[in-house]
Amino acid sequence: MERKKIAIVGVGLIGGSLAIQLHEKKLSSRLIGVEVNEEHAKKAMELELVDEIMSLEDAVGAAEVIVLAIPVDKVLSLLPAIMDKIDQQVVIDLGSTKRQSIELVKNHTKRGRYVATHPMWGTEYSGPQAAVRGAFENKAVIICNAEESDADALDWVKGMYKKIGMHLLEMEAKAHDLHAAYVSHISHITSFALANTVLEKEKEEDAIFELASAGFESTVRLAKSNPAMWVPIFMQNKENVLDVLKEHIAQLQRFKESIEKNDDTYLMKLIDDANKIRRILK
Repeated sequence: MERKKIAIVGVGLIGGSLAIQLHEKKLSSRLIGVEVNEEHAKKAMELELVDEIMSLEDAVGAAEVIVLAIPVDKVLSLLPAIMDKIDQQVVIDLGSTKRQSIELVKNHTKRGRYVATHPMWGTEYSGPQAAVRGAFENKAVIICNAEESDADALDWVKGMYKKIGMHLLEMEAKAHDLHAAYVSHISHITSFALANTVLEKEKEEDAIFELASAGFESTVRLAKSNPAMWVPIFMQNKENVLDVLKEHIAQLQRFKESIEKNDDTYLMKLIDDANKIRRILK
């Protein structure tokens, strides 16, 4: 597979982890970092995640592939301007929502150079220092509205993802955003809400965190996630997130009512039903 000069816009957790893989799998002839955060830019160079730091304008001119690893609101503000400046470069975004970004450039003359993707991996940490080696191995990546991308751009992106160990799925953008709300976005909202619940209670009971178990830690782990990343995701995917939240609140209400009414039979059924998730999560 041909090596490319690759610019990564946003060398944080996702962009930095991808940079490691692009180096190791020999997919890049040169890696250019674009970072508005000066501390992140300095750290990315110290960690040798990228070969150099450039301005966005210079990076777009120098690179053959431009990867947007930035919050989804920033994707909306930068994507059209980048599409205006490119010639035959490939533009990839890694955002957790897809419908709005695809709609934004659907009539752009260079639309075919854009490949909309969502690698299904992340942690609760952020910044270049959070980058992880082998992060994407055996994980899924969703490519949305693939038929709208040029064949050569799509082929290179697919080849890149396969080489870093991901398995590919293709999906229409609206379907992707709905599924992402169920498997990712609601998990983060639940974790944020539970963390706030416990922090409120902790004001009254100092010992609460001394009793915290591994189960509690795994449940609220996502509450440490960066709000600058997650607020735009929730707002861009508002309709689907609200739909999932409505169902989730209804489920919580069922648990509340079964306990209020001492209805252990119904409570047992609710938990038995929940155990069926084993079909999906082995």
